[in-house]
Amino acid sequence: MAALAAVGVLLGVLTGCSAGGTGARDEGPARTDPVGSAVPKNVPPSPSTAATKKVDAVKLIKNDPEVSSDVKEDLKPCVGKEYPVDVSYGTLTGNTANDVVVNVMTCGDAVSIGSYVYRDEGGRYTNVFKAEEPPVYAEIDRGDLVVTKQVYEKGDTVAYPSGEDVLTYRWTAGHFVERTKIHSDYSNAVNGGSPAPSDN
Repeated sequence: MAALAAVGVLLGVLTGCSAGGTGARDEGPARTDPVGSAVPKNVPPSPSTAATKKVDAVKLIKNDPEVSSDVKEDLKPCVGKEYPVDVSYGTLTGNTANDVVVNVMTCGDAVSIGSYVYRDEGGRYTNVFKAEEPPVYAEIDRGDLVVTKQVYEKGDTVAYPSGEDVLTYRWTAGHFVERTKIHSDYSNAVNGGSPAPSDN
């Protein structure tokens, strides 16, 4: 009897292992190829995955003969050794290295007085774009260079321009070409303009 019971238990275990299909064998053999073997070797990294090479933006501006002397003279530390520069890295010129966008600001009211784009050419940064009609601000937008310029009319204060121009540039045949220009007029009511005088 004991022998028959043992055989019954053994058959039950074997049946349980094969029924339901949840065993390790149903998953197939484990992979033996190394992880990431499908990635091709000796392929240069794209600009989006390449490590960002930080630059000394202040030194770049000070040593750039394309930058006006007025901008260089105004580029001074605001607090301690903190200079008023905004720096962005990204792909603009189709280069394998990131391009650098530098906006030089004023300390008091944070108005951008100059915008520049630098391209890494063999380890040396070359100025490939500049805009020095303040206030102006450049940034990278999905591979395009977008430059915003505030428009002032007579009587406008720095805080309340009459409008703005937004220009979009794309790198074509070795230089930036303007693709679009959008002009917007601001409402005096929104900008805090003085209300019309009343009769009372």
